[in-house]
Amino acid sequence: MSELVIKTFKESDYPAVIKYCLPEEQAIYTSLPIDVIEEFKKDQYNQPFIVVYEGKLVGCFALYTNKRGNIYTNNENSIIFKSFSIDSRFQRKGFALNVLKLLPTITKQHYPEKNEIILTVHHTNIAAINLYIKAGFKEQESRFEGDYGEELIFHFDLAV
Repeated sequence: MSELVIKTFKESDYPAVIKYCLPEEQAIYTSLPIDVIEEFKKDQYNQPFIVVYEGKLVGCFALYTNKRGNIYTNNENSIIFKSFSIDSRFQRKGFALNVLKLLPTITKQHYPEKNEIILTVHHTNIAAINLYIKAGFKEQESRFEGDYGEELIFHFDLAV
């Protein structure tokens, strides 16, 4: 696989974000990139990232840095990984796992003070749960009652 490029969103990326494809059955588990971008404009702690492969936008996610907004842990040096998706035209090609394997490096580059990545996943999203486990995330014992039901909480220790 050629090299994936993960970078912070810039306004010049907006035309590609508008064309992003995500099936409705997957959109119930995550936010569309356009919504992640709009949220960023309102919340300085919500930093959107895009994933590019061979010049094409293949994925999107956000890192949320506000310590007061992290209800999943007492660790003030944690960061929340959220709204992760791969454009449906690029799914089942290994991009998601590769992004997750690069995520610790990207996080440390942009937020060197962070020592833990936290994410939540809906308990019925078995494919995502298996993907996060495969990428080295560990499930925490606590659960979270989200807007659409029970969410599992996973973490990745950056200090190791």
